[in-house]
Amino acid sequence: MPAQKGAAFLLKIGDGAEPPAFETVAGLRTTQMSINGDTVVVTHKESGGWRELLSGAGTRSVSVSAAGIFLGSQAEGSIRAHALAGTIDDYELSFEDGERLRGRFLVQRLDYAGDFNGERSYTMQLESSGPVVPA
Repeated sequence: MPAQKGAAFLLKIGDGAEPPAFETVAGLRTTQMSINGDTVVVTHKESGGWRELLSGAGTRSVSVSAAGIFLGSQAEGSIRAHALAGTIDDYELSFEDGERLRGRFLVQRLDYAGDFNGERSYTMQLESSGPVVPA
């Protein structure tokens, strides 16, 4: 598989409709996704001293972090509104090869920063609520 461009790894937010249409979150410079899984340990006396895990058990989640420059887009406004209200919305992650993942996420953290001689920037952390599946 050939290398893929990081610039093509996009975060998109749903418009609230059913089915949702997705708009790219503007101004992002970096996007990162982590797939997490809790383990269920089933080690017992006959495990021979080796840890054993239960396949398919435990809690799975997806975390997304992103950082960029503030452009005042509608998508940025929606993310800020969800962060302030603590509401969950539909998001899509898309990749250069056409793969897409969709799920519902909570804006766990939204930070803004700005230097006196630079642009206003923001970082965010999203946490999945429910399944994240290929679209």
